[in-house]
Amino acid sequence: MSIKHIILFIYIPVLLMPLFADANTELPVKKFTLSGYIKDSETGEDLIGASVYIIELRSGTASNAYGYYSVSLPEDNYTIIYSYIGYQPDSLRVKLNQNITLNISLTPSQQKLREVEILGQRGDENIKAPEMSVVRMDAKVIQQIPALMGEVDIIKAIQLLPGVQSTSEGSSGFSVRGGGPDQNLILLDEATVYNASHFLGFFSVFNNDAIKDVKLYKGDMPARFGGRLSSVLDVRMRDGNQKKFSATGGIGLISSRLTLEAPIVKDKSSFIVSARRTYADLFLLLSKDEFLRKSQMYFYDLNAKINYTINENNRIYLSGYFGKDVFKNPFASMKLGNQTATLRWNHLFSKKLFSNFMLIYSNYNYNLGTSEENEPNSFMWTSNLQDWRFKGDFTYYLNKDNTIRFGLSSINHRFDPGKAKGLGDETIFNELVVDRQHSFESGIYASNEQKIGSRVILKYGLRFSLFQNVGPATVYQYDNDYEVSDSTIYGKGNIYNTYTGWEPRFGATFMLTESSSLKASYARTYQYIQIAQNSTSGTPLDIWFTSSPNVKPQVADQFALGFYKNFRKNTIETSVEVYYKTMQNTIDFKEHASLLLNKYLEGELRYGSAYSYGLEVLIRIPEGRLNGWVAYTYSKSMRTIEDINDGNPYPSPYDVPHDLAIVLNFEISRRVTVSGNWIYATGKPVTYPTGRAYIDGAMVPIYSDRNAYRMIDYHRLDLAVILKPKPKENRKFYHEWVFSVYNAYDRHNAWAINFTQDPDNPWVTYAEKTYLFGIVPSITFNFKF
Repeated sequence: MSIKHIILFIYIPVLLMPLFADANTELPVKKFTLSGYIKDSETGEDLIGASVYIIELRSGTASNAYGYYSVSLPEDNYTIIYSYIGYQPDSLRVKLNQNITLNISLTPSQQKLREVEILGQRGDENIKAPEMSVVRMDAKVIQQIPALMGEVDIIKAIQLLPGVQSTSEGSSGFSVRGGGPDQNLILLDEATVYNASHFLGFFSVFNNDAIKDVKLYKGDMPARFGGRLSSVLDVRMRDGNQKKFSATGGIGLISSRLTLEAPIVKDKSSFIVSARRTYADLFLLLSKDEFLRKSQMYFYDLNAKINYTINENNRIYLSGYFGKDVFKNPFASMKLGNQTATLRWNHLFSKKLFSNFMLIYSNYNYNLGTSEENEPNSFMWTSNLQDWRFKGDFTYYLNKDNTIRFGLSSINHRFDPGKAKGLGDETIFNELVVDRQHSFESGIYASNEQKIGSRVILKYGLRFSLFQNVGPATVYQYDNDYEVSDSTIYGKGNIYNTYTGWEPRFGATFMLTESSSLKASYARTYQYIQIAQNSTSGTPLDIWFTSSPNVKPQVADQFALGFYKNFRKNTIETSVEVYYKTMQNTIDFKEHASLLLNKYLEGELRYGSAYSYGLEVLIRIPEGRLNGWVAYTYSKSMRTIEDINDGNPYPSPYDVPHDLAIVLNFEISRRVTVSGNWIYATGKPVTYPTGRAYIDGAMVPIYSDRNAYRMIDYHRLDLAVILKPKPKENRKFYHEWVFSVYNAYDRHNAWAINFTQDPDNPWVTYAEKTYLFGIVPSITFNFKF
């Protein structure tokens, strides 16, 4: 691709602008811009996706991820309504005869906020929004869902949505529309989180007290996102209270948390610090067992953020996350953790051109070894993934019918897959190092959201992605049997391999009536990095590796069509979506693949194609004493790889034909709320032994075709009761008790099925089921002041 093509693509927004100009050039109409920020009047927090509705034009816009809005209108008098669910709407009469900056503060409603509010927008936003396969969840929603051991969890919440399944019992890994967990881009304030799990996946790294907004893109990905095939989970941290000091926290059976926030300079800057730690290790000290007393098992995380408004046109944000898991006993130890940091600068070049520049750091590391350092079998295994990223996003509010977005990003990947060495002078282990992988991943994009009349909205864009492998590196060549036949050494800084990809995106919304719409979307995505994983449950030791001369990037094309309909004045929302996704260069692993600390990992890989399709149904009651949703998914996910299953199609590990989630909240009184969710899912595919052979004095199992059988179907009921204090005006200290039960009817869902040979009779084999959880009760005390 030549430089002139890249320059041409960067300037697509400029070249398109004349196409969006008013058709009536004979009588030019004076236009002016109304813009500003929409905030919470009590905390100063930006309100994401707040509605700005112009009554006279019966149209409007919404605030962006930083609460900013802009709309250009002909000179006239207008009635503007600003609204956001859970807040009192504000109506203003505006005489627009010049550019006007109007910052709005919305007041939280005096009525009790209803517990289930997936979309914090106007009631018909699900019908009119120019996007599909997208769900936004407010932190208040997640707070009410019954949780394992009382730990409120963002990822467990999104697993209750259509098209999203847990990869295994109790896991924070999730599959979207048949894709693997590594095909989900997880972002925290724009920083990539490579491992979103605590405690081997039972909890996620996201502390709900520090989170403001969660948005999941399942297919209709905006052009600004790239690098993953299945989804984007965009998590935004709270900015901190700009009005006054406040504290929020909770004390549970296994962990406690505390969040502090306050203004630095009132109405101009603020900070928030949120910490959480488990304390199971403290109880181990009370044990009579010496082994347990010398053991450690805990995790902690810390979220921090500061922001400063320099002036009307410039704002700066600095946020970070730091978390670690520690497992240790007298014989072995393991530590793992994530660290992220994001520096952002919001700048208004004009009332119409909003920009956001970011410098982002992401790191994930782990080590596994022995506790004793001077024994012959002492060793330490370390691994580290590190990203540095620059990103610039621009939004140009051309007019009330066209919003243009464009930008660029570049990531410097440095992956150290693994280094193992013996400890001490008497070690029996030699040092083993898997070569570092260094690469650049870049992208530029442009898109437009265009309204055509009152019934049609189009959203179209194009992304160009570039991936480059950089030395030093040793690249191995493999023969037809996947054995190493030769190698090539590249020096430091040498770019020895390049992949590029064009990624078109398109979406359309057709308003059928005031309460119904039809939506369609198409997206092509490229993925250049992936996980080496041969277990759906996942482990902290999963190895990320990049595309290379031997590993082509994965490519997906997804088509979706949806019908949206609201009933009873938007009090009941329904949607039905169908999708079809094809994937090229799909990666799987040969039977009995060796993945850990393998210098020749690429020889374990096999390549082919895949497809998935499905039907997703969502019925939601967003407000009222009884509220919640029902989500049902029917889906199919298949792979075809020449060297696996004799080249015949087989179900992917994430093929779950039927998935049903029912989430309900009922407000018994102003002090008592009960909630529950029931989940059912078809058992996941698995490969079982179907016979055995006696070879050279040993019994050898004979396995079925790849994923030819299924685990037992999964189902579970969780319940919770929330007790609040008596209503009292001007209450300074608020608290509540949460009593919850995970797996209320003690369903022993299979986590693994193992086949063991009878020690007394080698011709008899038993199937043994391993399950993780029976009934798990918990109590949590939450407070705020």
